[in-house]
Amino acid sequence: MSILVYAEHDNKELKADTLKTVAAAQAIGGDIHLLVAGHNCSPVSEQAAKINGVSKVLVADNAAYENQLAENVSLLVVELASDYEHIIATALSIGKNFMPRVAALLDVAQISDIIGVESSDTFVRPIYAGNAIATVQSLDSKKVITVRSTAFDAVATDGSAEIVALSQATDAGTSSYVKDELTVSARPDLGAASVVISGGRGMQNGDNFKLLDGIADKLGAAIGASRAAVDAGFVPNDMQVGQTGKIVAPDLYIAVGISGAIQHLAGMKDSKIIVAINKDAEAPIFQVADYGIVADLFDVLPELEAKL
Repeated sequence: MSILVYAEHDNKELKADTLKTVAAAQAIGGDIHLLVAGHNCSPVSEQAAKINGVSKVLVADNAAYENQLAENVSLLVVELASDYEHIIATALSIGKNFMPRVAALLDVAQISDIIGVESSDTFVRPIYAGNAIATVQSLDSKKVITVRSTAFDAVATDGSAEIVALSQATDAGTSSYVKDELTVSARPDLGAASVVISGGRGMQNGDNFKLLDGIADKLGAAIGASRAAVDAGFVPNDMQVGQTGKIVAPDLYIAVGISGAIQHLAGMKDSKIIVAINKDAEAPIFQVADYGIVADLFDVLPELEAKL
């Protein structure tokens, strides 16, 4: 049984989520090949070759894949699909973009956002914003799967896989790259940070989010927000944690002034340790918190920063 895993990268560096997606592939069992599609991406292929459990790295280095447009990547994956029983990608923006196209072109049902592997054809995934867990069996000859990387531990990087250059390059010609608009921050990326501190509607306004800055700096933390805070215009939407934002699972998650709506819990409840600060003792966030402080956040935050 052969498995094709799509590598997440920026043409310079392999994303850590790929190591977790490979862990899901190992749980399925079989010969694992990693696909690196990009342009001038040899540093990525060299990093990919070191991933434990990967026997071969397929490199499609062509200008058509520089920005990993879904139309081009999906056609490449479908060209390779005949050699694989499982096609797997991380459930991030790129994987979520092209994998449904792969499933449609192969005429199979995609299995999305898996958090566990029961067997080679049976997988576990959250439904209803994480309020229920479904065990899904696929009878399709090819399984097209996206993986919630926060549910798996990263594999080691002590391997030495063979690197194979692919000659095929397909440009669908139906879309083109225009530009990236990225938020530049000295803080860790929200999706990959080991510590996250998030503010909610209880912060009252965007200026009060500055109260989180000192704590975040001392903890080396990323700053997030609930959807309520984003919808209220306190902070930009790239800070949103939750079902319709970023799914995070840091070692430490601090929720400040967040009541704990279902949609928010779905995005952070896999965190190793959860700390909640809220003046409402009945707030749902305390049901998932390991530690809770029932107090006014405007009293607690300055004291917490001073103690740190």
